Amino acid sequence: MKYIGCIIVLLFIALAVQSQVETDRVLLPDVQAYKMGSRTFKPGKNLEVLSTVDSFKAEVNWLGNNPIQGGVDVVQQKEGNGSIQKIQLSTSSEPFFKEHPDGYRINIDQNSIQITAGTAAGIHYGALTLSQLFDSGKIRVGVIQDYPAFSWRGYMVDVGRNYQSIALLKQQIDVMAAHKLNVFHLHLTEDIAWRLAIKKYPQLTSAASMQRNKGMFYSEAELKELIQYCKERYITLVPEIDMPGHSAAFKRAMGVDMQSDSGIVILKNILREFITTYQLPYLHIGADEVKITNKNFVPEISSYIESFGIKVIGWEPGGNFNASTIRQLWMDDAGLTSGKNKIQYIDSRHLYLNHIDPLESVVTIFFRQLADVDEGNAEALGATLCLWPDRAIAKENDAIEMNAVYPAMLAFAERSWLGKGYKGWVTNMDGNGAEALSVFQDFEKRLMEHKKRHFSGLSFPYQKQSDIVWKLFGPFSNGGNVAKPFEPEQETFDLDKQDATQKALGGTVILRHWWAPKIIAALERPAENTTWYAFRKIWSDQDVVKPFWVGFNNLSRSQATDTPQKGTWDNHGSQIWVNDKIVPPPAWKNAGQRGNLEIPLVDEGYEYREPTLIKLKKGWNTIRIKVPIASFKGKDWNNPQKWMFTFVEMSTSDRKNQSH
Repeated sequence: MKYIGCIIVLLFIALAVQSQVETDRVLLPDVQAYKMGSRTFKPGKNLEVLSTVDSFKAEVNWLGNNPIQGGVDVVQQKEGNGSIQKIQLSTSSEPFFKEHPDGYRINIDQNSIQITAGTAAGIHYGALTLSQLFDSGKIRVGVIQDYPAFSWRGYMVDVGRNYQSIALLKQQIDVMAAHKLNVFHLHLTEDIAWRLAIKKYPQLTSAASMQRNKGMFYSEAELKELIQYCKERYITLVPEIDMPGHSAAFKRAMGVDMQSDSGIVILKNILREFITTYQLPYLHIGADEVKITNKNFVPEISSYIESFGIKVIGWEPGGNFNASTIRQLWMDDAGLTSGKNKIQYIDSRHLYLNHIDPLESVVTIFFRQLADVDEGNAEALGATLCLWPDRAIAKENDAIEMNAVYPAMLAFAERSWLGKGYKGWVTNMDGNGAEALSVFQDFEKRLMEHKKRHFSGLSFPYQKQSDIVWKLFGPFSNGGNVAKPFEPEQETFDLDKQDATQKALGGTVILRHWWAPKIIAALERPAENTTWYAFRKIWSDQDVVKPFWVGFNNLSRSQATDTPQKGTWDNHGSQIWVNDKIVPPPAWKNAGQRGNLEIPLVDEGYEYREPTLIKLKKGWNTIRIKVPIASFKGKDWNNPQKWMFTFVEMSTSDRKNQSH
């Protein structure tokens, strides 16, 4: 039977967009291979989507109704109009599609387009690529052959500590789906609250057993709705019921510890109800950050889950897992990435957005070699980007804005789809050489174009930064006195006549990462009790006041970090001057506030506070930044020494979105 999709009438209002983009290939994630010709496929008034494959009916309808950007109208028309251009969806059993089940091929000539794949998922991913190509108003004739490097391309959100509405979860799922991520990991239970409705034990979700967002949880109907929403977008929902750790809410509600005999009985009842109700292929049991008092607990619970045909996932480092358990790496690899022990794993190391500066996240994620391999294999399944806003938040969207979820998600989508990357973890975009920097700059152009086209009204805290070059001068020995001035602070210091010690790129520059030496930053040999200075010049066509992101200590959103003292930028004497005039720090709303996980952040991060307004003169303006350090050791785990600075102009669109 032949399914005829809707006829798409392309109202090329979007041709104006084409002139704003240097290329007609603004794809994100990019494709593995695209052989382009000089001619173009220019959609006419009528464009018909059709297929002879029954299982592709949903994709016919999706292409007919959904994604082609730039202004669309949808009408119905019967088959048989020879003048209609066609998009044909076809299947193939050739070796490429057997090797890459989610791969696809797009053949484009001047009058038709054919998407070929071995599965409906492959067709769907091809349709997503085609949708992005249509953004530019025309498509180059040629052939695209594409496939995901990793079968597991995940995103995780913790709703146990801070509840998120179904609407906000769907918003994140939509962004995932548009960029070909395929696993949604939902962390449902925590010490703070148990947010999963269980019929047999309604006390688990009683307001009395919760410490935040009391009474807020997900009903059976809501979770089923979310599972179906994911499924329609080729995303697998992976629930996490944390056991035996992070289970204080369970203990408050049930009056017993999970590792006790009675706790195990209750837990098995919960698991039986959950598994038979939702029938999902995976169940994450957490099992990290806990003292195991019952050595049989993790193996027994894991085997019980597996008896239902469910695959178990657990955090590594974590419990004493069965060999069949998939390990999700969060700190080290425990030898798993060597491939010698044949245990499946998912990489989430240094992929916790709550710890990463917004401008840093895009850079460090883009350059990552996920799972320590160029492409996935039987053991290295892929990776999951994680959002752990442990600290209480005032508004649910703060989790998205404060952690810069969407820019990071798009960088992760690119890397997890294309694979490869570079060994080691970096924060400096020139850390892998000139060729790698050029590749990043191409990605950043596409990222900024997607931000403009698809994220209006959504929080997307990222600014173009690959063209920002800083001259660094140092080190100057300060003897532990971070206030001590040096020559670059003097107005007589002639920047144009001085040779910089080195250069650094970016809107955020990290001199030494607080997790050094694991993560490489700008300085090759950072030293304690030293001061560095950063300079750059900005041109302005007129006298004007402009908004900037300015910051020196981007607080993690999962630690009880202190707010800076009144009249300071940070806790180690950082300062900034523009045209020799000092830029005062923000008037912190909670100046000097001792860190407390129950007190939400309000203005501590540049990405969510009002921007710093800076007066620029006509002509060249000199930016001078002082970044001293004494000891690399913070006062405690919650207060690491973040030796860094951020200075970048904020776009008008970001100011509008931030006000929302």
